[in-house]
Amino acid sequence: MASPLSAPPPELLSLLDHLGTSVLLVTASDELLYLNAAAEDLLGTSAQRALGQSLRQLLGPGADTLPALLARAAAADQTFSRREVLLEGVTGEATVVDCRVTPVTGNAGGEPHLLVELHDETPRLRIRRDAMLRAQRDVSRQIILQLAHEIKNPLGGLRGAAQLLERALPDPALAEYTQVIIAEADRLKTLVDDLLGPGRHPDPQSLNVHELLQHVYRLVAAEAPADVQVLRDYDPSLPPLRLDRSQMIQAFLNLAKNALEAVGREGTIVLRTRARSNVTLGGIRHRLVASIEIEDDGPGVTEELQETIFYPLVTGRDAGTGLGLPLAQELVNRHGGLIEFDSRPGRTVFRVGLPIHEEAAHEH
Repeated sequence: MASPLSAPPPELLSLLDHLGTSVLLVTASDELLYLNAAAEDLLGTSAQRALGQSLRQLLGPGADTLPALLARAAAADQTFSRREVLLEGVTGEATVVDCRVTPVTGNAGGEPHLLVELHDETPRLRIRRDAMLRAQRDVSRQIILQLAHEIKNPLGGLRGAAQLLERALPDPALAEYTQVIIAEADRLKTLVDDLLGPGRHPDPQSLNVHELLQHVYRLVAAEAPADVQVLRDYDPSLPPLRLDRSQMIQAFLNLAKNALEAVGREGTIVLRTRARSNVTLGGIRHRLVASIEIEDDGPGVTEELQETIFYPLVTGRDAGTGLGLPLAQELVNRHGGLIEFDSRPGRTVFRVGLPIHEEAAHEH
């Protein structure tokens, strides 16, 4: 471990600990010498535990670019910045930060020291993502309504005409062809009904979300191939939520089946619940939110699909309809919630955020 700096004045330490910005002091060789209270909160660790570690150890795989940034700032004796660096850190939670590295002058120990400022951009990016998902939802609704108008209305006439034609055919064997028309008309009607989703408004009741997830778990586990594991990681402290049972089971099942298709013949799916605080859903800030996560270790959502994955008829699979995710988003939106996702090869998480009402939290 490198020799620590001479102790800074107590008033300076007090000032740094009251800053909202996370501040770390490191050597040019990437060894941590100091971090303030905001950095402890951001990284989910204590100064006592973190001192002496390298930034790469402390911040996780996403910090691989930071040692090079430190070396560059030390060599040039200039300040350098990097925007939107993804960190996993000791908490395992994905955090996006803007990073600024400044050489510290006047160090008598020989090795340069560097001041690292980390600005947590995760809340801002989450609000931007929330707005994008709400915009997608609005566009999806318009597409769905237009499709319903353009496709569903003529189907009744098409089906009726085929039935009349079948009765007038001189050869009963020709009815095989009219039956194809009728069957395809029925299939298109089912497709449009799936696009529109359940038409009724939610009938919310006070429900334990884990009971709904258990139902989904049993269905998915029964369908999963032998080499696919379906695991559960539930937070028992979650209070009851105001949910429509059938609609939310449908939403969770759509997400779980997507995960099942993503892993193929071998892999792992995890159903997870957690409580999150101070989260924005649909433009509304909630003090407490239930987070229902469905994670898989499949290949991930391709980059070209990530911006449009909640639009209807958008799918990355040859046999997919592109209806499951838009319908799940619509059903969750009806409950004041939102579905977000993070995806990279080997780890995709679809996260359903649902508000926890104050009275439910207090009762629990």
